[in-house]
Amino acid sequence: MTGTTPALPLLPGAHLLSVEELGAQHISGLLDLAESYVDLNRQVAKKRDLLRGRTMINLFYESSTRTQSSFELAGKRLGADVMNMSVGQSSVKKGETLIDTAMTLNAMRPDILVIRHADSGAAALLSRKVACSVINAGDGSHEHPSQALLDALTIRRRFGRIEGLTIAICGDILHSRVARSNILLLTKMGAHVRLVAPRTLLPRDIARLGVEIFNRMEEGLAGADVVMMLRLQLERMTGSFLPSTREFFHLYGLDHKKLALAKPGALVMHPGPMNRGVEIDSAVADDTERSLIQEQVEMGVAVRMAILDALSRQLSNSKGGTP
Repeated sequence: MTGTTPALPLLPGAHLLSVEELGAQHISGLLDLAESYVDLNRQVAKKRDLLRGRTMINLFYESSTRTQSSFELAGKRLGADVMNMSVGQSSVKKGETLIDTAMTLNAMRPDILVIRHADSGAAALLSRKVACSVINAGDGSHEHPSQALLDALTIRRRFGRIEGLTIAICGDILHSRVARSNILLLTKMGAHVRLVAPRTLLPRDIARLGVEIFNRMEEGLAGADVVMMLRLQLERMTGSFLPSTREFFHLYGLDHKKLALAKPGALVMHPGPMNRGVEIDSAVADDTERSLIQEQVEMGVAVRMAILDALSRQLSNSKGGTP
């Protein structure tokens, strides 16, 4: 179903920790592989045995619906034994550190660990302490590579390309690991990336990543092919970043009036979960002609299957056998 194994490895190593470590050829290869899994997932029989005999552990220190469930579904559809760890309800409350948890899990000899953690760098730290592959499912405000890959797949399927598109990422850039991973990936693939946010929600050195910065939606959305809204992450805010959510919606929330500033037919994305009436209006989020939000969810399973497929090839190469 997936065709022949590409000449180049789909991942640069045994882990997926960051978009920063991926080259354009890795990204294109993963997206091509994910396309085949979109087709598989739309069939009645969705399962393969590519990961038969492999054990995958979802280690989520932060709650997640889309990411955790799609990784779980991806693993099971590829035949892996999948275990979800309720970390926040057990070892963490008893004072166990990430390193202690890593050593405990490592003794169980898993093949793949998927981790989401509130601290930037947690996935990279874990990868140095265990003998299996590690996938970063979001670490602090650092990165969320699988989200950027599924967003790229969604865009490429609609436009047939990423290169040359103008993509406006709007909202809480400062606290968003999704924004950082998307900036890195989309610029590597030749897109023109704009950031649209109040100054208080922009990282100080973000311009060095090769993006255009706008503080007004009227300017930032002009001529955009894609408008990607971000969740306002109030739980990560410890200071006065905005006067009120009502004012934020007035100035930066996406409604049809602001969307009209973009290119005719411009498409809308949001990684979820959405704060309706804060960063996006329900009429836009549910607009079946303009919104790609539900398609993003579907692409999430396919992309995570492609990532697990790619890691299984690395495991096979390193251990000299097939899964």
